[in-house]
Amino acid sequence: MAVPLLSMQSITKDFPGVRALDDVNFEVHSGEIHALCGENGAGKSTLIKILGAVHPYGTYDGKLLIDGAEQHFRHVRDAENSGIAVLHQELALIPEMTVAENIYLGKEPQRFGIIDRERLYNDAGTLLAQFGLDIPLHGQVYKLGIGQQQLVEIAKALSRDARMLVLDEPTAALTESEVDILHRILTQLRNEGVACIYITHKLKEIFRIADRVTVLRDGKTVETQSIGECTEDLLISQMVGRELTALYPDREHFASSTRGEDVALQVEDLCTYPTEPPQLENISFEVRRGEILGIAGLMGAGRTELINTIFGAYSGMWKGKVYRDGMNVQFRSPKDAIRKGMALVSEDRKQYGLILDNNVVHNMTLSSLGESKELTALGVINRRVEHQKSSESVDTLSIKTPTLDVPVRQLSGGNQQKVVLGKWLMTRPKVLFLDEPTRGIDVGAKAEIHALTAQLADDGVAIVLVSSELPEILGMSDRVLVLHEGRITGEFTNDNLTQEDILRCAAGT
Repeated sequence: MAVPLLSMQSITKDFPGVRALDDVNFEVHSGEIHALCGENGAGKSTLIKILGAVHPYGTYDGKLLIDGAEQHFRHVRDAENSGIAVLHQELALIPEMTVAENIYLGKEPQRFGIIDRERLYNDAGTLLAQFGLDIPLHGQVYKLGIGQQQLVEIAKALSRDARMLVLDEPTAALTESEVDILHRILTQLRNEGVACIYITHKLKEIFRIADRVTVLRDGKTVETQSIGECTEDLLISQMVGRELTALYPDREHFASSTRGEDVALQVEDLCTYPTEPPQLENISFEVRRGEILGIAGLMGAGRTELINTIFGAYSGMWKGKVYRDGMNVQFRSPKDAIRKGMALVSEDRKQYGLILDNNVVHNMTLSSLGESKELTALGVINRRVEHQKSSESVDTLSIKTPTLDVPVRQLSGGNQQKVVLGKWLMTRPKVLFLDEPTRGIDVGAKAEIHALTAQLADDGVAIVLVSSELPEILGMSDRVLVLHEGRITGEFTNDNLTQEDILRCAAGT
C-alpha cells in the first residue's frame, strides 16, 4: 500500500490538569477525504493544532510524518510550507480588508517590492471563478455574512495550493446551498489528488462526502473505518461510548396542563424601520407556558433579528407591541428583559454569550449579579454562594471542566454552550429564547441539551427555538413558525409536519 501523505503516530498531548490526547494514531492518503469525529473535548481540534503547528514540536509526544519523513514543525509557516492548510473554527480574517486582500494575506503578489494590486485582484477573481464562488472581491469582509466569510476562508486556503486541506466544522454557519458548493469543491480537489481532513458533528455530511472516518473519544483513537463499513448509529455509539436511545425526547409524555392557555409571551405587528425593505414586517405570534415554539427559515430570513428585537438587543428602530403575561412591555435593553423573566441563548456564544478569558464561576453568575439577593448584598458579591451555585449548575448540566476557576476558553464547544445555558437558567426565566442552541456541538451534548429543553418546557417555561436544522425543529417543537424575508409565511402545529412543508414556506412559496 502507498505511503500515506500524513501519518501521526502515538500522539500524546497534556495540558495543565488534563490529558487531551493519549497515544492517538491517525493517517491520511492523497486524494482522500478523511472525516474525524468525536464528542466535544474528544481531542479533534488539539490533534489538528499539532498538525498545523499551533502546538509546535516539543510540546507533545509522538511522531508526525509527511510522505514517510518525520517532521518537526516549530511554526505555523513550517506546516504551510509542507502543503498543509488548516481552517480552524475561529475565522482568521481581517474584517476591514477586502475579500481579495484577505485571500492573499501574507502572500501578496509583488512587483519591484510593492504589492501588485492589479494582479492580486485578477488572481483572486480567477481563483473564485475556478471553484464557482460568487463573492464580491472588492467588498470588505465585515460586510459579509458568516457563511460567506467562511467561504472566503476556504478560498484563502485554496490559494496556497495545499496538498492537504484541514476543515474544522466548515459548515457550521453555511446554508444548504453553500454546503453544496463546499462539497463540490472538495470533490474536485479529491479528484486532483488533494487530501482533506473533514471535522464535523453533522454525521449526514460524513456519509455524503467522506471516504474513511476516524473516531476519537476521551483523547484516544477508537476506530478507523471506511465509510461503507459503518452506520450512523455505530458512529454515535463509538463517539459517546454508549447507545443514545433518542436524540429528541418524546414530547407526548408531557402533561397537557403544562401546555395550557396561559400566554407567556405575545407579539403583535412587530416591524423594523427605517431599513427598506424592513428586516421584520408585521410579525404576530404568541407562546404559551410549557410550549416549545420553533422558528424556521433560511439564513437572512429575520429569525435572529426577531428574538433580538423582543429581547431588547436589536440595534435598530422597531414598532409593535410585546406582552409578557398580558402586560404591555417594550424592552429598551436586555437588562429590562431579564427583569421580566426572559433569557436569550444567543447564536454566537463566543461573542455574545461568554467572556472567554473569565472563569466558569464568573460566566455562570454574570446574568444574575444585581438581581439575586443571595448572590449580592449592598453591591457586594457573596463569593461562597457564587461558587456554590456555580458548582450546582456544573453538576446538574454535567459540564466537564477541570475546576470552576479555569477560563471558559479552555472548555470544549459543548461545555461552553452548557455554561451559557447554566448562566441563563440561574436567572429562573419564564420565557427562554434559544438561537441555534446546538450549533457546533457533538451528538451527545445535543441529546443532553434537547432533554434539558424538554424538561424546562415540562416545568412550564415558554421556549422559542430558532434552528437551521429542520430535524431539530421537527423533533423539538409543538408549533412551528416559518419566516421568509422578515415575514411569517407559514404556521403549523407539529402534527405530520414535514421538512418539505417548512422549506416551501421558507422559500416564500
